[in-house]
Amino acid sequence: MTHSTVIDQLSAFMNERIPFQKYLGIKVTKFDGQESEVRFQWKDELVGNAPMQILHGGATATALDTAGGVVIMASVIERMENNVSAEEIVERMARCGTIDLRVDYVRPGRGKEFITTATIIRSGSRVAVARMEMHNEEGMLIAFGTGTYIVG
Repeated sequence: MTHSTVIDQLSAFMNERIPFQKYLGIKVTKFDGQESEVRFQWKDELVGNAPMQILHGGATATALDTAGGVVIMASVIERMENNVSAEEIVERMARCGTIDLRVDYVRPGRGKEFITTATIIRSGSRVAVARMEMHNEEGMLIAFGTGTYIVG
């Protein structure tokens, strides 16, 4: 199984089988070891400040964490040998998890669509670090963050 096939399958799994992400409407749109991207659309259920119609900070943090996790998982997969079985890859991905997440909220979460990207800062054999940014459809920076993930 090629790395790109595995990445496509993981992306589909994350889009369809993770209930919280599905509820929020988060879709993985780029699953790559250098940069990942997730997107979601505004919906009233995600309001955190009703009078101001501002996105809930938890939705923002979840999108940042998801994008960070995606880039980290893709990076780990890309470093694995091509002859690794799908079962081994799934087992390795199941052990990945967030150790620490820092979120800086820059502007109120307003927009029709939210685009979150992540890049690798460091990817070691046990721990990896990613930097994430969330923008709205107009390119306005809403939040950024740093995530540390266990990968081994």
